[in-house]
Formats: sequence, C-alpha cells, structure tokens
Amino acid sequence: MSNKINTKIVTRFAPSPTGFMHVGGIRTALYSWAYAKKNNGIFILRIEDTDKEREVEGSIDHIIESLKWLGINWSQGPILQSERLDIYKKYAEKLIKKGHAYVDPYTKKEVEVFRKKSEEEKKPFLYRDYRPLSTNASQGGLENPPKWDGIAPLRFKANNIKRYEWNDLVFGNLSAGEEALDDFILMKGDGYPTYNFAHIVDDIEMGVTHVMRGQEFISSTPKFLSLYEALEVKPPFFVTLPPIMGVEGKKKLGKRDGAKDVLEYRNEGYLSEAIVNFLSLIGWNPGTDQEVFNQEEFVQMFDISKIGHSGGQFNEEKLDWINKEHIKKLSEEDLEKYVFNYLSEELKIKKIVPLIIERISKFNDIKEMVEKGELDFFYKKPKYEIEKLIYKDTEINKTIDNIKIGIEAIETISENNFNKDNIKIVLMELADKLENRGQILHPIRYALSGKEKSPDPFILIDVLGKEEVITRLNQAIQILSKI
Repeated sequence: MSNKINTKIVTRFAPSPTGFMHVGGIRTALYSWAYAKKNNGIFILRIEDTDKEREVEGSIDHIIESLKWLGINWSQGPILQSERLDIYKKYAEKLIKKGHAYVDPYTKKEVEVFRKKSEEEKKPFLYRDYRPLSTNASQGGLENPPKWDGIAPLRFKANNIKRYEWNDLVFGNLSAGEEALDDFILMKGDGYPTYNFAHIVDDIEMGVTHVMRGQEFISSTPKFLSLYEALEVKPPFFVTLPPIMGVEGKKKLGKRDGAKDVLEYRNEGYLSEAIVNFLSLIGWNPGTDQEVFNQEEFVQMFDISKIGHSGGQFNEEKLDWINKEHIKKLSEEDLEKYVFNYLSEELKIKKIVPLIIERISKFNDIKEMVEKGELDFFYKKPKYEIEKLIYKDTEINKTIDNIKIGIEAIETISENNFNKDNIKIVLMELADKLENRGQILHPIRYALSGKEKSPDPFILIDVLGKEEVITRLNQAIQILSKI
C-alpha cells in the first residue's frame, strides 16, 4: 500500500451542517485542533454537506461562528464536500476499474424481496449475497450488471471478506470479523457520495494522518479499512474518543438530557475559555492536579495517551465552577465590560462590579439578579419592614442611638478618604464597644439595602456615597421614631 508522503501531523474536524453543534462534536474539534497545533501540524475544517435532505440553512455559518468563538482556528478550510463531486467520481471510476464497485440495479421492492428471503433463511441480510454478478445469479442477482452513468447508485464490492485488525491510539488493538463487511453505497442516486466514501477520499486527498472520532464509528471501521485496501492506500491513525455522558452518567448526553448547542452557553454568559477548559477534561486527564488552564496551556499539555477509555460525565456544576475561576482571571476592564452589558444605565457603577462578581458563576446570572430586583437598592431608596431594622432583642431607642452614632462617624470621613477600608475602620471601632457588633452593623446594613442578605455595610456605604447613605439612615431613624 502507498500513501502521500506527509511528515506533518494533519487532523480535521468534519461536521455535517445539520443545525446543532453538540458539545461532543466540539470536543472532537478541540482535541484535533490541539494535537495539530502542539505538533506544528495542519488542522482542517471540512464541511460534510453531502446529505442535502438533512442540511439546515445557515448551519455552515453557525459552525464557523461556534469554532471562532472558542478560539479553534483552522489552517485550511472551510472545505465543502459539495464542491468536490468530481474528485469522488474520479475515485469511484477507479474502484469500478479495479473491480471494487458496481451499479446497484435493484428497486426498493426487489431489495425487500431479498430481505425477506434472508429472514426466512434466518440469516442477516447482506447486499453482497445479491450482487448483480454471474456468481450470485442463483441467489437472484443479475448476471450482467449495467455500466455506471455517473448518476445511478454505486455500491462498493467487498471482495476481501475477512477479519480486520487495527490499532487504535486510545483503545489499542481492535478487530471485527466478516459480519461487519457488506457492499455499502458509495455514490447515491442524487450524484452525491455517502459519508462512508467521501470522508475516506477526502482524508486521502488532504493527507490526514490522525482521525479523531466517537466510539460509534468502531463498528464501521472494517468497512473503512476494506475501502482503503481496495484503493491501495495506508489508513491514517485512528483515535477513538470516549463518549460524553449525561448528568447521571448512564448514557450518552443527548438533547433529551439537556444537551445544548454550544452557542447557547455563550448566550448564558459562559466564557469561551471556560467551555474549552471544561470540555477538554471530559475524557482526558492532564496527569496533574491542575483543573483550570487557558487554551495555550491545554495545547502544551495535550497528549493522546492521556485520553481515557470510559465516558466522562457532563456536570454543569463543575462547568459553573470552572467558569467562575476564569471570570476571576479577567482584568478589571474586561470585568466591567462584561458586567455592564447586563446592567441599566443607573446600575453602571464601577464599585458594584466586584460585588456582582462575588455572587455569580456566569454572566447571565446578573440578568436574573436584575429581574429579581436584587440590585435595585443601589439606585432606589429601599422599602423596609420596620421590625427587621432592629437587631434581635435590641431596644428601639438603642437602635436609633446606634444609627445616629454611625452617621456621626461616617460624617467625619473626608471625601478623599471615603472608601470601604476607612469606613470599616471607623464603624468597627464603634461596633467593638457594643455588646454585639450586630447592634450597629445590622440596622445600618438593612437601612441602606432593605434586604436581609446584601453586601457588607462598608461596601454599601462606599458605593452609595456619603450623602445618600446619611439620607437613608436618617429615613430609618424617622421610621423607628414613629413606633
């Protein structure tokens, strides 16, 4: 067997434009891209658009947008199979000439007759038992097959019915017997090649050295190997990836289990770096305790030998944690930009950015906070439940006196020194003189926010500013004085 001389590592990602970018497909792209990039190789984006019935309009743009968002950049492409029909026909003619392909002359009705015959004989139905050749005439096949006109369906003729053995770079030595071989369709009646044919032709033409794909392709590998053999071409290295399992870890992650299109995660406010980080760890282990890393670090660490055999569970809690870790790594400028995208003009206050970041795992959480009114107190005077202004069993008059003392202390802080650190020093000095710190800190906090759970009072005072703080605290005193 021969193959094109290629000293470079060449990988590819070859999605079908069917409208949904599953995280499993993205992980395949990610591993293929990382392996090529680490080895200074070539990563090809190929669009397998030969099944026109399943193609969804806009899907190619969607694939490109998804990969670009994740920072998965290709060396060549996007290459569309639909623009390569002459190449597939050339290979088809080559197989016909070698005696490895024939025109499928049967109608669906005739095939059904053959299928029933196999059922009656209690054996699996195989097209190769009904080839239109004289050796199969006794089975009902045609003695003189028609010539291919470039349009009629063309089948591969599996001449070498044997057990195939191959080495997978993840799963090791694998094999499958004669039952896995049959005369599969190469070219369909619409003039387009099938996946089984087109992807092999393209991998040969593009010099692909490593093919990464899911476990579902293991059962079809003997077909692929028989076709490589017929074309007298050495197969590439196969790298089988373990499946991404659903939340319960019992079956592959599917739409019914909550699988989302990858761009939905962007819409929910996840960082692309976090998605890459998270997906890379499902089925692959860096061999260290490091769980948070950027793309460049992932590329340097990536090694096919560290891909596991068993499927990894898709855990959104882990994704949220990883995303929060990546949020922490953003610059102040980037944090402000992301947070402000979700805020109204009244809330675009730089000082509240750290407060929001503390409470979210993804940026869409901010939208939920805003809708629930959890940030309203930053620009609206709060409404109180009077009894909640009082800390435990503290007397009303004592609470009023504590708030007044707090106001006096806040007024002593100059504008130049008005920040959360100085505010904390002044108020904590007062709080430490009381039986319980909560006697002063609680009513101030509640008076400023109107919420039992809110940022600490020092931060609230810093964000709201001296004038607004004193106004709100005086309002609380007036309410308490009327009881």
